[in-house]
Amino acid sequence: MSTRRAHVLLPEDLLREIDAIVGPRGRSAFLVETARNEVRRQKLLRFLESKEPAWKDQDHPELAGGAADWVRNLRDESESRGRVSSGPASPSRPSSGRYKTKGRGKAR
Repeated sequence: MSTRRAHVLLPEDLLREIDAIVGPRGRSAFLVETARNEVRRQKLLRFLESKEPAWKDQDHPELAGGAADWVRNLRDESESRGRVSSGPASPSRPSSGRYKTKGRGKAR
């Protein structure tokens, strides 16, 4: 990300408060973070005050048949992917329940 120098005038009392929080060497980072947060907040407020709907049907064609159909299809796909060939599962340990540990060389 490229940066540009900007000349900004701040009231002395505000500058002292900023310095008390982040120190004089942390001013730029503090002001950048604060400005980004305020820009984000202002954009959100502008959106919330607008009449434009947040949800647009054309952005979600998968729901054209209704949410219930979409969920049913997801579940069907998930179940079909979960089916594995029926074979014996391999045990993680020998049938005796004992296993060898590294370095000891004998069963527990």
